[in-house]
Amino acid sequence: MRALRAGLAQGNGAAHGARGLSQLSWYAFATEYARAHWPGRAAKTRDEVSDALTSITVAMLCELPGRPKGQVLRRALRHWAFAVPGPGQVEMPAEDRLVLQWVAKASRPLVDLHDPVLAREVLESLRRKLDGGEAAVETMRRKRKVLVHALHYAVERGELGSHPLHRVRWRVPKPAVAVDPRVVANPHQARDLLSAVSYVGGYRRARGRRLVGFFAGMYYAGLRPEEAVAVALPDCRLPRTGWGRLILHRTLPQAGRRWTDTGRYHDERGLKNRPPGETRVVPLPPHLVALWREHVATFGTADDGRMFFTEQGRIISYTTYHRVWHETRDLALPPALTSTPLAKRPYDLRHSALSTWLCAGADPAEVAQRAGNSVEVLLSRYAKCLYDRQSINNQRIEGLLSVYDRPPEPDPQDEA
Repeated sequence: MRALRAGLAQGNGAAHGARGLSQLSWYAFATEYARAHWPGRAAKTRDEVSDALTSITVAMLCELPGRPKGQVLRRALRHWAFAVPGPGQVEMPAEDRLVLQWVAKASRPLVDLHDPVLAREVLESLRRKLDGGEAAVETMRRKRKVLVHALHYAVERGELGSHPLHRVRWRVPKPAVAVDPRVVANPHQARDLLSAVSYVGGYRRARGRRLVGFFAGMYYAGLRPEEAVAVALPDCRLPRTGWGRLILHRTLPQAGRRWTDTGRYHDERGLKNRPPGETRVVPLPPHLVALWREHVATFGTADDGRMFFTEQGRIISYTTYHRVWHETRDLALPPALTSTPLAKRPYDLRHSALSTWLCAGADPAEVAQRAGNSVEVLLSRYAKCLYDRQSINNQRIEGLLSVYDRPPEPDPQDEA
């Protein structure tokens, strides 16, 4: 009956694996897939794969008695079923162990995904958030990519004879590639924001003052947050006058202890979308050089040479600098702009930097090299106008038109 329901009637060999009709459940296959693709992966990739497999597994469960609550079910899957225990990992709680035992019984067989109705239901589940709303386009694309890759792995292992999703016409909406011009701050607004950072928190704790150079690196050098966190003094050339230089060779993206090999919150990686060991040279404007020299003179460096760190010497976390930035916007921006998307996230400082360089007439190839992007990505995503740049262009156009509003001066030769 299961074979008939899934359209696996005798003679449809494309749905059968090399060993015949697979008896493997989706849950058993998903745990095997997660462990096979754990070694060597970035911590954030492991986190994203676990999140996607959890959503798919929940959609592949039958309604059996004793179903756990949604939060408990997802916690057990995310933290234990699709994660490889790292150093210092505690033992799995008894409650989560019972949950996973129920999941193993309630999981549908892997071959059921050959039923187009079920496959579409699983894909549609990727559109929904936990509260029932529609998920972001990038989230849908990421989860669908994991599902497609996992089923390719099942075909490779001989559990499936063909890819089940080839029979389902289901598309994810195209994401917005270009940066919203409303988030881009002009140089005057960016300088006001950076000045306001130092006023966040008390003077002794220096909660804001410690991050002035951090945010300035994102604006004046176009650094990503995970690159700015990893900036070390030995990699910098900070002269007393003129331009400086930074040699980037590593990033410290935050992922969580459960997903890193070291058991730390941050994962040490190379440059984004670059081969291991590759470096990137970033010129530093004189204003940024002065800020960083002042920062080192005031706070020193961490034990490993990092310039930006907490009071305890730890790596700055995502939560820490986001809280400071939200308070900064309230201090720096007028009430009419605090409710707008202008510089709403720290990452928008990078958008502002690249847009400013392009508006200054810099060569796109040079801008792309400094930012660590391709020219194609730069022009499609970052070639946006500065805030209120339309008024500047309007003034130029108006000035040109006003010249022709005046009557032309008589030609002296005609008078002669």
